[in-house]
Amino acid sequence: MAKPTTGPLQLNVIARSPFTVYYEGPAEVLSASNKVGQFDILPGHADFFSVLAPGEVIVTKTDGDDPTTFSITNGILTVRDDEVYLFADV
Repeated sequence: MAKPTTGPLQLNVIARSPFTVYYEGPAEVLSASNKVGQFDILPGHADFFSVLAPGEVIVTKTDGDDPTTFSITNGILTVRDDEVYLFADV
């Protein structure tokens, strides 16, 4: 069943490590890398799971502020129904 569209499309992102919350909130895009290469998660993305490669993660926010950028050594990411969970350095 499709989700009703009541406003602008956006992601809800929770990005954290065991001791740090990197970002929690709405976003337009999340960019990261896995062993295949760099990828972007946008609103409406298909269900997705990936093991992340070391590198930079960029969260482009919906409010127009500067992106949140942080580096990870490893991690996992899952996407379902515009909910993005990124667990870094686990």
